[in-house]
Amino acid sequence: MDFSVEFYESESGTSPVRQFLDELKISDPDDFAAVIAGLAKLRNRQYHREPLSKALGGGLLELRHAGKLNTRVFWFFVKNRRIVAVHGIRNKGQAIPARDLATARERMHDWLKRGA
Repeated sequence: MDFSVEFYESESGTSPVRQFLDELKISDPDDFAAVIAGLAKLRNRQYHREPLSKALGGGLLELRHAGKLNTRVFWFFVKNRRIVAVHGIRNKGQAIPARDLATARERMHDWLKRGA
């Protein structure tokens, strides 16, 4: 049985990951295609570990793609074999900025609190 991949939506109905992907599609179509392929692979349990994914602690994981810039999509598991993508970033370094981790965790907690 496969997992399903969903995108976090705020209470106002915006989807930050969809917005991130829309911008990536315009700015770097090759990386966009690789990230979309990576999200599709998450449907299969074998890709829930390195090198495609990495656990960040507290239930948060990252989908990783190295291209011109490092592209990451943060996600977590929920019941019924579901994955929720909550935040996306691009950066030059290996380290994840603390503000981006905080944003991803806030969205994860918001989603779980609302039972979305």
